[in-house]
Amino acid sequence: MLDYAVSLMRNPAHEDDPAKAYAFLQSRAVLSIDEIADHMVTHGCPYDRGDIIAVIAKLVSCTKELMLDGYRIQLGDLGRLSLSCRSIGAVSLEAFTRANIREVRVNFKPSSQFSGMANNVSMHRVPTRKAVAAALAAETAGLTAADWSADDTTGSDDSTGSDDTEP
Repeated sequence: MLDYAVSLMRNPAHEDDPAKAYAFLQSRAVLSIDEIADHMVTHGCPYDRGDIIAVIAKLVSCTKELMLDGYRIQLGDLGRLSLSCRSIGAVSLEAFTRANIREVRVNFKPSSQFSGMANNVSMHRVPTRKAVAAALAAETAGLTAADWSADDTTGSDDSTGSDDTEP
C-alpha cells in the first residue's frame, strides 16, 4: 500500500492561476543495501545476507564503470540505466567544447513490469508532514488543536489529509 498526502500548489509559470490540489507519495523510509539483503533472505533467497550485499556492491561498482565506458545497463525486469548530459549552448559547432557540458546525469527507465503501477496498488490518504508536525507541536505544548492553515500554496507540504482509503 502506498501512502499519499495532498497539497495545494500554484503553477510557477502562471502565478495568477488559482492553486490546485495535487497528490504526493509519502515514503515510509529509505532502505539500505543491508536492509534489502535482510528482506531478500526472508523471501527464501538461497544466498546469505553477506553474499547478497557483496553482489549488490559489485553490481554498483561495475555498473558505474560500464556506464562511464558508454554502455547502457539493462537490469532485467527492474529497468535500464543510462547517462545523459546537460550543457550550455555555444554560438556554433566549432565553439562548443567540453567546458560547455555542465553535468552528467544518470537516467532510469523502468521496465514494463513497473508501468501502470497506479492501477495495481491500493493507496491510502494520510496527513501531510506539515500537518503531523503541527499536531505534534500542539500536543507537546499541551494544546488541543493545531493551526496549519496559513495560505501557503507555493508547493510546500500544507494540506491536512484524511484517512480515506481509496482503491
